[in-house]
Amino acid sequence: MTSETKILHPAHTPEQELLSDRFRSETRTTHEGVDHAIMAAEPFANIANYGLYLRVQHTLHRDVEPLYHHPAPSEFKDVFSVVQGRSRFQDVTRDAADLNLDIPPHNASPLCKEMEPAAALGWLYVVEGSNLGAAFLLKYAKEMGLSESHGARHLSAPPEGRAPYWRAFKETLNALSLSVEQDARAMDGARAAFAHVHTLVRQHLAHA
Repeated sequence: MTSETKILHPAHTPEQELLSDRFRSETRTTHEGVDHAIMAAEPFANIANYGLYLRVQHTLHRDVEPLYHHPAPSEFKDVFSVVQGRSRFQDVTRDAADLNLDIPPHNASPLCKEMEPAAALGWLYVVEGSNLGAAFLLKYAKEMGLSESHGARHLSAPPEGRAPYWRAFKETLNALSLSVEQDARAMDGARAAFAHVHTLVRQHLAHA
């Protein structure tokens, strides 16, 4: 068993990017592409388009659901502790039911089932970060008559507020000391998460 070179992400080395900042810089282009693809499909133009958007969200949150029950190794336990109970899959499912949306059954296992923990960090960064932008999406949803209790539950803010929760989540990421290999897997995980969302958008929203 070989030892791994460590990358210290906390403020021990001020000149070095924090892990959360590295996730942002490494995925900026892909993230912007996903945002553009979603909004170009006008998911909040009408309920029909919004229903297609919910299909994207349902598949995504179903795929990441296992991460919210992940038996994380001790070195990552703080990150996984923060997200325990934060899955939005049931909320998306209830949103779809509110709109009488028929969600086809998923034939394959959730994409993130038994995912390697370092890669899971990247997926969690993407999915949990989306809750910040959801503040704007919720405003659009409300213009269609939806709300946090009907049709747009999954866009609701965390109980403590979006910014405080996101800050707490990032602090747990930035406190990690990753090996070179773990860092690479984490970045690959974040890129893969955005790529997966983009694929779902093309499948469900591109022709809205």
